Amino acid sequence: MMSEDMIEEQNPWWFHEEDPDWVEFNELEYQVIPGWIREISLKPFALNFVIGPRRVGKTMGLKLLIRRLLNEEKNPYSLFYFDCGVLENYREIIDVVESYIKLRERKGVRTSYLFLDEVTLVPNWWRAIKYLVDRRKLRNDVLTVTGSVTIAAERHIGAFGGRQGNGKTVEVMPLSFREYYNLFYEDFFPSKGEEIFEKYLETGGYLAYLNRRLRTSDIVSAIKADVRTLGKSTGLARDVIGAILDVAPDPVSFRKLAERAGVSTPTVREYLELFEGLHILLKVKFLDAGGRILERKDRKFAIRDPLLARAMAQWAGRELPRPVLYEWLVQEHLYRKFGEVFYFRTKDYEVDAVTRVMKVEVKSGISKGRYPKDVLVLEGKDVPRFLYEL
Repeated sequence: MMSEDMIEEQNPWWFHEEDPDWVEFNELEYQVIPGWIREISLKPFALNFVIGPRRVGKTMGLKLLIRRLLNEEKNPYSLFYFDCGVLENYREIIDVVESYIKLRERKGVRTSYLFLDEVTLVPNWWRAIKYLVDRRKLRNDVLTVTGSVTIAAERHIGAFGGRQGNGKTVEVMPLSFREYYNLFYEDFFPSKGEEIFEKYLETGGYLAYLNRRLRTSDIVSAIKADVRTLGKSTGLARDVIGAILDVAPDPVSFRKLAERAGVSTPTVREYLELFEGLHILLKVKFLDAGGRILERKDRKFAIRDPLLARAMAQWAGRELPRPVLYEWLVQEHLYRKFGEVFYFRTKDYEVDAVTRVMKVEVKSGISKGRYPKDVLVLEGKDVPRFLYEL
């Protein structure tokens, strides 16, 4: 059975004490109350999934939500948090929740808000959640399960179809450039835009890095841990990332990427799918002039955040050219805006980022080529304003 001391230690508000994460938040130079916490359903019964890379601020967001709920709830025992990183197997998740259920019954709590953090670190975690939901032990409650995006990579969310009730699946990603810029200024000024963009290229959207509480080596360690959790080789993962950086930002076939990485084509496909599931890579397919997605054409791969890209380049021992970052940022921001992004090329020109309503070519310097009138050509100095206004 799980130690009651460990459970009590993680819920200091039961004893009218401050949570350490609240204290840390108050001390941060740059503070953001994330908008995604408003997306979490608080209407019972709800099973929410909050997915996103580690170190992107999921835990802090949960703690800020708990602090807000404590102002609305009369009984502090109705709020329960547990970091599952200390657990060994899925049975211990069940033990922790059942221990809390016994406690709340003694405290007269009818509806609870339970937060199980980093649950994907526990092997077969989904079996515990499925058991708790199917046995209707939480039928009057809101359960929020968080973890790295291995939740999505393992496709276990699909197994909860019909079991989420009023719950939602919320994706957490590093800050966009607009969100990042607004940490410093409310209105956009071109000179300040360039200045803040330079910072963004260095720190990415990771608030913890901006607050000097995160290093690139920490990101690499977290990704390697996720890769191991999924039973994959960190060495092969590094080789595939290195191959992507070698060819970026050009389109590439699976076969050529496999040759460069020194692995088989099925293996490179497997690791590319893994990196997409971990929200490290964004796949950019070819869209023809008729609006058809051509699966057989070579595709581009973009790393989804500047700091993440720097960390991956350091891990793989590669250089990271500035023009590549410009293109990746535009592709990622268009993807966040429209839910899809493609590229297009003819024998005369290439368009880096295409959506159903917009075509954008990215130049880190001054554009010299000629493009059709419906293509927006961004020179390097134009990128900050474009990302901000998107």
